Amino acid sequence: MNNINPNLNPNLFKKIKNSLLAKSKYNFCNLIFFLISIPLILKILTSIFINFNWEVVTSNLNLYAFGSFPIDQQWRPTLWFLSLLSITSITVYGPKWKWLRKNLIFGWIGTVPLGIYLLSGGLGLNPVMTRHWGGLTLTILITSCSILFSLPIGILLALCRRSSIFLIQKSSSVYIDVMRAVPLISVLFFGQLLIPLFLPVGLEIDRVWRAVIAFTFFVSAYIAEDIKGGLQSIPKNQIEAAKSLGLNQYQINIYILIPQALRVALPAITNQLVGLFQNTSLMAILGLMELLGVSRSILANPEFIGQYIEVYIWLASVYWLFCTIMAFVSKKLEQKMTINKGY
Repeated sequence: MNNINPNLNPNLFKKIKNSLLAKSKYNFCNLIFFLISIPLILKILTSIFINFNWEVVTSNLNLYAFGSFPIDQQWRPTLWFLSLLSITSITVYGPKWKWLRKNLIFGWIGTVPLGIYLLSGGLGLNPVMTRHWGGLTLTILITSCSILFSLPIGILLALCRRSSIFLIQKSSSVYIDVMRAVPLISVLFFGQLLIPLFLPVGLEIDRVWRAVIAFTFFVSAYIAEDIKGGLQSIPKNQIEAAKSLGLNQYQINIYILIPQALRVALPAITNQLVGLFQNTSLMAILGLMELLGVSRSILANPEFIGQYIEVYIWLASVYWLFCTIMAFVSKKLEQKMTINKGY
């Protein structure tokens, strides 16, 4: 003990001892938890891979992917899926060509009208009514259309909420507050049941597009709040510097405020996108045959009655896979858009 440096704090040994004991307690608890969980995990894996009958899924994969889309025309949604996969791969792993990165946003925007054209037909393709759209195809279409329309509306609402004009500022605030106070299912019922009552005689909007309108109204309010947070994070001296350079308010918004606000709000917007993808399952209540609607119709088939567990495990896996892909792409985008790595 005489060799111990007298400058060392005696409390240091006590802290190290407590830390080691604490870690040993945690390790012991982890070991107990691990031993208990092994039989449970083995039982779950045995049930999934041996006991469950997955014929209910494997024999209906076509229905899950395309709904009742005509079989001889299913190359059209398949082509759309491939275009989405291609642009996702380019976004994540594509070359760092400046012109490509600069115009990639137009590629993403272009996938939506491409999907609508391929699914609905016309201009050389056989028309397919929306009642034949279903499964994963319909889920992705509603999600992509709703987020495409919600984003510009949300940006506009966020800018209006910062407006110096009282009427514009209050109108934007009231809209956002009302939408955030109303449950999504109410907005969807409003879209499906009440929108036709306000349309002129002879004008009719399809159920799929009524769903897109309802989702757009709802999600744009939340995106506006996310963008508002991004706008508030921008230092005011940037706006003052832009004004001193002679930029008008439109140029300040387009070239300075909105790009930075989108970069800051990207994680929150991704959350809205993931939530939107999951909330499309609510459309099954209103009769649309998206993923959950297809599952319910399969379970109503006398051949597959009672196979709820297999169907819902499969459904949860599909939602998990696509939500994980969205989060992964968003993370890559966030890394590419971050100028200051230490931010």
